[in-house]
Amino acid sequence: MIYQIVLIAIVFFLLAFRFYGFFLAKRFTSGDASPTPACEINDGIDYIPAKPSLLLGQHFSAIAAAGPIVGPILACLWFGWLPALLWVVLGSVFIGGIHDFGSLMASLRHKASSIGEVVKVYMPKAHKFFLIFVWLALLYVIIAFTDITAHTFKTALSGEAFGPAVAGSSILYLASAIVLGVLLYRFKIKLWLATMIFLPLMLFIIWAGPHLPKQLLNLLAGISIKQWDVIILFYCLAASLAPLWLLLQPRGYLGGWFLYLVIIIGLAGALFGGFRIEYPAVNLEGFNSALNAKAIFPVLFITVACGACSGFHGIVASGTTSKQIYHFRDSLPVAYGAMLLEGLVAVLAIATVVMLPKGAEALKADPNLIYARGIAGYLGLLKVNYSIALSFALLAFSTFVYDTLDVCMRLARYVFQELSGLKTKLGIFFAAFINLLIPFVFLMSTKEKGYLVAWPIFGTSNQLLAGLILLVISVWLFKSGKNPVYTVLPMLFMMIMSVWSLLNMVISFIRAIPEILKGSAGTDIFISGICAIALLVLSMMLCYEAVRVFLSCKNGGLKADL
Repeated sequence: MIYQIVLIAIVFFLLAFRFYGFFLAKRFTSGDASPTPACEINDGIDYIPAKPSLLLGQHFSAIAAAGPIVGPILACLWFGWLPALLWVVLGSVFIGGIHDFGSLMASLRHKASSIGEVVKVYMPKAHKFFLIFVWLALLYVIIAFTDITAHTFKTALSGEAFGPAVAGSSILYLASAIVLGVLLYRFKIKLWLATMIFLPLMLFIIWAGPHLPKQLLNLLAGISIKQWDVIILFYCLAASLAPLWLLLQPRGYLGGWFLYLVIIIGLAGALFGGFRIEYPAVNLEGFNSALNAKAIFPVLFITVACGACSGFHGIVASGTTSKQIYHFRDSLPVAYGAMLLEGLVAVLAIATVVMLPKGAEALKADPNLIYARGIAGYLGLLKVNYSIALSFALLAFSTFVYDTLDVCMRLARYVFQELSGLKTKLGIFFAAFINLLIPFVFLMSTKEKGYLVAWPIFGTSNQLLAGLILLVISVWLFKSGKNPVYTVLPMLFMMIMSVWSLLNMVISFIRAIPEILKGSAGTDIFISGICAIALLVLSMMLCYEAVRVFLSCKNGGLKADL
């Protein structure tokens, strides 16, 4: 039964937080009572101390986007639910959790600097290479998630267009987040009172989407996927320039409640719905997928992505979250706790596949629709109208993606500013515009499902970024006189799997060169190959510099504040 899988995962996550999480907290001394950078600087723009409950929701919704849903579902379909589940559970606890928590603590110990600035302190020769790598990885996230959201807004099932209703609800949701931000930070309304007002409002927005005026729904239905790509990118541009308090914090808080609500529904359906395991535990022929012949090593580990470990989390933790931590002790539940919650989201995503038999027609749909149907099926147990239930599930999915997209665009702006030195108001806008322009060109040059081209690059670069961030954390710990074994071992695993995947892409690209020169090969393999070569070169440079720094250190070398 499905409930057994979910219960085992929950118990394991709880035990991991209690024991391994507390072990890590002692190693990073997160019980420090000294003021955090958010409290010391508190500039009202980027450095704003936030209550743990508010920050957990914002951080969780920022990191838990399409990754822990799309990735685990694809891995489950390709390799069976058992390999996907094992990697999600073990990866979240022993790799993703330490990566996220270590990133946040490294940032806090360096005045809430980005992980790129931490690299500059300990590996100065690798600083520019690291920033370029991070910037490229963020652009892949923007490309993949923008296109996934655009496809969600065009979803149709059995002749009924659900996408326009979801798009309408999304617009209302974003507008309500801005109103919430104004009430919280300009009118100083209490958070509990705002929550009591805006949670029912969110439920009304879900209901309102399918019931918007026909003229408006028809207008939204007439927007093509490529046009939605452009609209979403311009939203990201505006969101990345807005103050944190106006959109990112309140939208993240509301998005967190969306996530909590979906988790509760998913848990209720998986635990009490009586659904049986239908999909095979292992879907392999040797070490390859029986569905599409993809090799489980390394494809499983770069496909699941955010569901087990994600370099993007480290950029969020050190880019925006560290600037909002009120007390050091908040770091463990916000970073490590959020990663375990994301692991639970991934487990529940896997459950939406497990309940379907192999070969079922529903499994041929895109992962977002498989997930939405699963959540709608759970709500059906409560006699919720299927149309409303599916609209809710699709809105929840697009909300998760929104919450990552505007954070990602802001972080890409930060990184580009570090690279270019653009600090003026005009420079800030120019940096944000460049981060819009490149995804725009990519998406306009690919076919309808551009995210399928970007996903392998996104997954590999994301996992390789996680390995590189763990490498940076290990250097920091080592130079601080600490034993970094609990970061070095996860780092080695992530680096091996990611480099393996990149080498496969490069080999496929080299083999396809004759077809590329003839013009008979698709653009997909060309884009993947060029990106893989660039990422491989950058990662090798960073690894070389890290090894050099390790070898040059004796007895802890340069001491850093820990």
